[in-house]
Amino acid sequence: MVLLAAALGAPAVADAAADGRPTSVAWPWKLGTTAPADTPFVRQAHRRLTFQFDKRYSLVSSQLVGINGLKIGVEWRGRYRAGGGLYLLSPGVPAARPAELPLEATAEIRLRYFALWGEYVLYGNPRWELSVPVQLGYGKYYHQYQVPGERQQRTPMDRIWLLEPTIAAHYRVFRWVGVGAGVGWREAFDVKREYRNELAGPIFYVRGKLFLGDLLKVARGRQRLFTQRGLRRADWAPRHLDDDDAADEAGLPYN
Repeated sequence: MVLLAAALGAPAVADAAADGRPTSVAWPWKLGTTAPADTPFVRQAHRRLTFQFDKRYSLVSSQLVGINGLKIGVEWRGRYRAGGGLYLLSPGVPAARPAELPLEATAEIRLRYFALWGEYVLYGNPRWELSVPVQLGYGKYYHQYQVPGERQQRTPMDRIWLLEPTIAAHYRVFRWVGVGAGVGWREAFDVKREYRNELAGPIFYVRGKLFLGDLLKVARGRQRLFTQRGLRRADWAPRHLDDDDAADEAGLPYN
């Protein structure tokens, strides 16, 4: 999955001890203020567009399936994200066969929905991040039946509301690539009682992540491919930064 966002915000040095080591940090969103170097929040001065192919795994009708999604949104202060996305259950998932159909008949359930999502970063730094994404979705589902030798049958589409709270984390191996994982639950509302257990279930995913802002800097020769600069704790605040150009010169994942 791809997150179209540059690297996470990095703090800038406000003061330094006599030996040149930083003693406090000024966050780029509010230069001139200081915070402890181990502050749990990542903040940035500017908004950024995010774009992500979101494939998550879940249990639908007691079957492990993949749900493919496309998400777009906005991030601000490196701490809040919000947007929308489209999801599709593909392919159809085997479902319970109605009693009136012959034993050799097959049944599938299909689902598609639109979701509004929000995400709050609980703890983050240039190396790793822990966040809480929540999605509220509205869509349609239907059942499809196939009796051998007969035409395929399909039930009318029914509406469904979905709530999907999760907790997620990612870790940057290098500045332009990382790995992430998440786990949560999908709850179904406004759905026929006999189908509620089919559509509600756990959510989990493990994915690789590309940070395209930093990947472009590698492509342009502005930073090394496998550099760890800016990811080590000692590098988070090497000197005072006034703008993005200074951040690039220092090799920090600022924008």
